[in-house]
Amino acid sequence: MATEPLLSVRDLSIDFALRTHILHAVRGVNFDLRHGQTMCLVGESGSGKSVTARALLGLVDRPGRISRGTIRLHDGIDIARLRPGGRAIRRVRGRRIGLVFQEPMSSLSPVHTIGAQIAEAVRLHRRLDRRAARARVAELLRAVEIASPEEMLDRYTFEFSGGMRQRAMIAMALAGEPEVLIADEPTTALDVTTQAEILDLIKRLQIERGMAVLLITHDMGIVAEVADQVAVMRFGRIVEQGSVERIFYDAEHAYTRRLLGATRKLERTGVAPRKSEVSPPILSVRGLGKVFEGRRRMFGRATSPVRAVSDVSFDLFEGESLGIVGESGSGKTTVGRMVLRIIDPSEGSIRYRDRDGASVDLCALGREGRRAYHRDVRLVFQDPFASLNPRLNVKQIVGEPLLIAGIANGRALDRRVAELLDMVGLDPLAMERYPHAFSGGQRQRIGIARALALDPRIIIADEATSALDVSIRSQILDLLIGLQARLGLSFLFIAHDISVVRYFCHRVAVMHRGRIVEIGDTATICSRPAEPYTKSLISAVPNPDPRAKRMLNRHRFTAAA
Repeated sequence: MATEPLLSVRDLSIDFALRTHILHAVRGVNFDLRHGQTMCLVGESGSGKSVTARALLGLVDRPGRISRGTIRLHDGIDIARLRPGGRAIRRVRGRRIGLVFQEPMSSLSPVHTIGAQIAEAVRLHRRLDRRAARARVAELLRAVEIASPEEMLDRYTFEFSGGMRQRAMIAMALAGEPEVLIADEPTTALDVTTQAEILDLIKRLQIERGMAVLLITHDMGIVAEVADQVAVMRFGRIVEQGSVERIFYDAEHAYTRRLLGATRKLERTGVAPRKSEVSPPILSVRGLGKVFEGRRRMFGRATSPVRAVSDVSFDLFEGESLGIVGESGSGKTTVGRMVLRIIDPSEGSIRYRDRDGASVDLCALGREGRRAYHRDVRLVFQDPFASLNPRLNVKQIVGEPLLIAGIANGRALDRRVAELLDMVGLDPLAMERYPHAFSGGQRQRIGIARALALDPRIIIADEATSALDVSIRSQILDLLIGLQARLGLSFLFIAHDISVVRYFCHRVAVMHRGRIVEIGDTATICSRPAEPYTKSLISAVPNPDPRAKRMLNRHRFTAAA
């Protein structure tokens, strides 16, 4: 590895001039990026990592500005001194430093083909005619392992899966053949197997092209798998920096140790297996299936019917957490929606044992029956930012189900909302505040309080922790475990991260292509899986131990299975 850094950052400070004060978003950041090296910039949301990365490309949005420091390339160019929007900084972007954004769906245009968007980047950096640019786009798509690239480059963003969109973003970042690749949370929105594929792809491209990679993440498991060097950020400062081995085995800062502790906590089973059930299940699903009918297009042929779920059967008992885990598109969310009766099953039955002990056929329920059922079965959404109405304060959000059901109003409503906020670990005095005043973890607690408002018996949690930092994720899981013990709740816990399911659930059902391929107690499934698909799913989960990487061995692991 060359001793001369490709990129050297010294005393970088970034300020945002707000209406009432100056926000010091980044203070005194120092690090070097060398040829062929992967550095992980790690920290929770709001720590300053993404702002730091954008500064390396001169992309700090107003009212932000680099107030101090240097960002020097190996040939002496100081990016911090280049005029925003000028020709010099445009020569750096893409050509010297490439950037892969976090969310490809919002970064790619929905009205232009994938090929047209990548070709624009190609022609910006290389003088090629349309035919040569098209050929170059096909080469890039082939390099990022997209099959049939000549055909796929004429497709639109919505015709690509999440993993394929991220591959297209990487192809675009490589268009200028950069020396440095910045990947800002490139796998956050992806399931674990797709995440492993994308990280493996970045590593292969790095080796082939000799790039330096700056990977921004909040997942210490990913850091252990891919990093050479690690810089830990908190409140805009790097609090600790060193080799991946030193950070993981000899961390000095309390914050680093806390991040590592929260990650390793999810490596173990958090709840003991439940004893054999003698009482009937609270929820019984048999032979459940769903076919989505084809849709007529304005131009061309109608789309074919899609079978999303086939022959799914399981039981959920009182006080139990059953995890449904699988990749994106496996059918797990569709199952949750059918159980909640948001969508109708195409075949099969769902029976619910009500508070009087009677078995109710949910597929035969009328409107009033569904209203009663929806009091007992509530939903916690995936995204705490999108699931709360920004125009309502916390009292209105949490109290809305009580008002609709006619259970409480006035002072009784205030008392119940205060009780619910206290139950989820929030200050009842905050009920007059609006969602924007809370962190992501606090917003999810508000969502949980809303789900608890009607004293439900079952909570369906659909990816309820996937949008949260790892330390906040473990806090929310511990909160749910405590609420379950206190209130006797049953959980149908839908997730793509088997480490979260392992920590939270008593039993787990593994879904693949619309079917349950394996079901059993969590400890057995996670330690001695019977199905090859389950083994590959477990092997794709990042291991927070640099000496025992899982992801790099997953292909061998799957083949051996």
